[in-house]
Amino acid sequence: MLDDLKFIHQRDAQDALGIAEKQWQQLGLDFELGEHNLKPNDIENIVYGGMGGSALAGLLSKSWPGYDWPFEVVRQYHLPKYVGPKTLFIGSSYSGNTEEELSMLAAAEKAGAKIVVISSGGQVSEIAKQKKYPLLVLPNVHQPRFAVLANLKALITILAALGIVNKEKADQELGQAADFLQKSISDWLPTVPQSKNPAKQLAMELAGKSIAVYAGPQMAPAAYKWKISFNENAKNVAWWNELPEFDHNELIGWSGQPHDKPYGIVNLLSNLEDPKILKRFKVAEKLLSGRRPMANTVEAKGNNLLQQLLWLVAFGDFVSLYLALINNVNPTPVDLVERFKQELDT
Repeated sequence: MLDDLKFIHQRDAQDALGIAEKQWQQLGLDFELGEHNLKPNDIENIVYGGMGGSALAGLLSKSWPGYDWPFEVVRQYHLPKYVGPKTLFIGSSYSGNTEEELSMLAAAEKAGAKIVVISSGGQVSEIAKQKKYPLLVLPNVHQPRFAVLANLKALITILAALGIVNKEKADQELGQAADFLQKSISDWLPTVPQSKNPAKQLAMELAGKSIAVYAGPQMAPAAYKWKISFNENAKNVAWWNELPEFDHNELIGWSGQPHDKPYGIVNLLSNLEDPKILKRFKVAEKLLSGRRPMANTVEAKGNNLLQQLLWLVAFGDFVSLYLALINNVNPTPVDLVERFKQELDT
């Protein structure tokens, strides 16, 4: 099935696999703040507001490049009470019409926060234009989850303007990561047969199962992205968790009945994690032997944190897209989500 290119093209009508193949190009996009001048002396904390795929860049940035300042990703209607004139609020909404984002933007305005917007259009963009907020415009893609790397590059542009990251160094790392992704992705393309394609092989292993994805703190944003991709691309229920928190509650949940559980387990590992985290993966697997399915281990590739993080994100995209084909669904549309939004408006 996964080597049948005719079937793939028929099922993947919007060419999600083609978008995944070219996603490395998003890291080379240029974003402009225009004549706006962000003054770091006027800022004490940063709040990044976004939902679903639009929140991912903020989560990724907590691993790379990381922050010396207080930084929080908010995914709800309301902002923390500390938000005020010394807060930089970064509102990220791909569509620009997400009601939670509009609510957060209004709250940021009411609190007197400094505001920057990342979006491809919609109401959020119109508000930014009317009120002359800095607006970084994302490229057109079919779904927000396909614009994650562009969103990350836009966020890095903001951080560079603030002096939180060195622009020249960040651009160099992003460029190297783009080259690395382009080369890596070539091993996962539809034209590469299943016998040599690790993304197709893992998708086959996970077929017909509910999926749990686990990672340590450094790779946790990638695990969250895998959860999103399985649910939205493959229409296959999945969840995720982070170690060491997993060991303090979820570990014991796996010890109950039935022993033959219909789940697929994926551990995202990195040699850049704390050795204590890697030991926890080994001990958990030992103690859960016979109580849950054996984990599928995915070792992050790359020479540094950014490369490993983005390699995992990209690999997870391909695994989820191939699982969508196995599930006989079109990976791009999220019809139930759209219907849910319509029901909320009635």
